[in-house]
Amino acid sequence: MILAFDGSAIDGSSYRYVTGLAQESPSWFDGLVSFWSSYGLGLFAVLMVLAWWRARRQSPRAALAALAVPVVVVVAYLADLGVKSLVREDRPCQSLKVATLEACPAHGDWSFPSNHAAIAAAAAVALFYISRRLGTVALVAAGAMAASRVWVGVHYPHDVAAGVLVGTLVAMALAAFLPRLPDLSGHPLAASRLGALLLAPRLAKSG
Repeated sequence: MILAFDGSAIDGSSYRYVTGLAQESPSWFDGLVSFWSSYGLGLFAVLMVLAWWRARRQSPRAALAALAVPVVVVVAYLADLGVKSLVREDRPCQSLKVATLEACPAHGDWSFPSNHAAIAAAAAVALFYISRRLGTVALVAAGAMAASRVWVGVHYPHDVAAGVLVGTLVAMALAAFLPRLPDLSGHPLAASRLGALLLAPRLAKSG
């Protein structure tokens, strides 16, 4: 048996309070939160596509920066997985044995930090560097994603807080390099069909 950390002493009471509210809430509301918790990350993918689509109409450099956003998210996810494998905290639904909206993950599917929260936060922060408007939408969505993971019962509050912190720090560290990305306006790649598709459609017209 793999020894695991029990995080219930940190904020188990807050977790019980939130999951208790979930049990008493209308089924339609719980259904919306559960749907968002399971599939809401898709919105961040849509926002990244929108950011890229808008950026490619500005300049190849802006488009390249937008294309780097998914890379930032993947790095944040991997960093979060690294911390998760080191801490190895049991899910709260395993330690506290409470009724939850979402089925309790199996032992070994560690809880700390939250992958969903890390991915959402990293996407939101990176998108904010690309577009203030889309980034603001993503920041609100990231907060909703973090809260939903506690509401459905699969994470403690400190799990999602740590996930947000990991995603934010990784995104801020990597996003600092986005303005330094090269200007590919005169590069052969930008003049190619692939470059015209990914970086700037105007290049295809002028070529």
